Amino acid sequence: MSRLALLRLLLPAALLTFTASAQADAHSDVAALIQQGKTTEAIAQAQNYLAQNARDPQMRFLQGSAQSAAGDTQAAITTFTLLTQEYPELPEPYNNLAVLYAGQGQLEQARGALLQAVRNNPSYPVAYENLGDIYLRLAHEAFSQATKLQGAQPDVQRKLSGLRPLLQP
Repeated sequence: MSRLALLRLLLPAALLTFTASAQADAHSDVAALIQQGKTTEAIAQAQNYLAQNARDPQMRFLQGSAQSAAGDTQAAITTFTLLTQEYPELPEPYNNLAVLYAGQGQLEQARGALLQAVRNNPSYPVAYENLGDIYLRLAHEAFSQATKLQGAQPDVQRKLSGLRPLLQP
């Protein structure tokens, strides 16, 4: 299982709150396609919708989620980054951006994005859980580096041994 699996992406359907019926249907349809694994269709529907409603943050979030689910990490990073720039108060794009960074091994960038997510919403449990996972991975890297530099010291080995089960899926 990949390291990315340790962190949780927000499920788009759980995030969204809708007001207008037609808008809700479009959002619900794209979210359902993502849930069904029909990412190509989800991206196409999101793009069609965004052609008429370019600044809709909910649909743009769904578009980034579909891009991520389709494996187009760079496109998803671009989408979520633009969302954080245009709507810096929203915590969810920071969370999903952090998951993508972590999947690329960019742990410091992931940590920064998650810290911003919890600053924006101190009651956001998924971001805290993901931040904890990042800290575990950073600790593992630090202890591993210490072992490389000073050899297998008992204290460091004990700490590494304690971390390993926490990093397993």
